[in-house]
Amino acid sequence: MRKLLLLPLAFTLASPPIWAAVGTTTLSVAAMTCAVCPITVKTALSRVPGVEQIQMDFPKRLMTVRYDDTKTPVAALEKATCDVGYPSHSVQETSHE
Repeated sequence: MRKLLLLPLAFTLASPPIWAAVGTTTLSVAAMTCAVCPITVKTALSRVPGVEQIQMDFPKRLMTVRYDDTKTPVAALEKATCDVGYPSHSVQETSHE
């Protein structure tokens, strides 16, 4: 009987938090000037915890990043691009619950 009472608790603890939200931000990366630049930036962003999807608009020098905002702030995304030589700043940010 005791095991049956602990089972729902185990499922509750193992499930993701209900307050987790997915954020989307668009980063302006003006220094992307060649065909290899977006690959470098995308690789750096993909290594940031919580990043789920990255879309690039090379002609406009923009990277749109979808991420779990409970795991990473926008500043971590900006730092990741800066650390590989491509400073960026957020030009649009949204949160989806």
